[in-house]
Amino acid sequence: MNKKERLFISIILLLIAGFTTFDLMTDLKEGVAWWHAAVEGGVALVATIGVFFLLRGTFQLQKSLQQEKTLSEKLWKESFQWKENSKRYIEGLSQSIEQQLNEWSLTRSEKEVAFLLIKGLSLKEIAELRSTSEKTTRTQATSIYSKSGVSGRSQLAAFFLEDLLLPQSSELSNSQKVEL
Repeated sequence: MNKKERLFISIILLLIAGFTTFDLMTDLKEGVAWWHAAVEGGVALVATIGVFFLLRGTFQLQKSLQQEKTLSEKLWKESFQWKENSKRYIEGLSQSIEQQLNEWSLTRSEKEVAFLLIKGLSLKEIAELRSTSEKTTRTQATSIYSKSGVSGRSQLAAFFLEDLLLPQSSELSNSQKVEL
């Protein structure tokens, strides 16, 4: 339920509570039965309680939304800062990958596919992105694996990223490194 709907329902409930209270006062002056007055009082009370819960819910949602916006802004700033701090390293990594792809004698198209494979895109996604058929992309991927001496996309990514992801602790033995 959005804010306008909550406000509209709150106004209706306030009107119901107001008219019922007015009717209750008029009825009490006329001396109606106690059960009639109790029912009308109950209706006014329930309508008022409904307004309270709707307004409370609206304020809680606004508070929650503000907290989420604050968190989102914080995360966006952290992401931006991380990208800025790591830009130099990422550019260096991209250049190193480019150099290795040149050493493998990949064509320009194969280099594009290799970068996209390393990023984790599927063959279908790469084909769509490059406006080629999936069969062409599969053939290029096979050629990349053959020229690089790896068996597939996982080994291709690992070739470039493996050393970046290992802990820098000298306490790890060689057998522990293999298990990672």
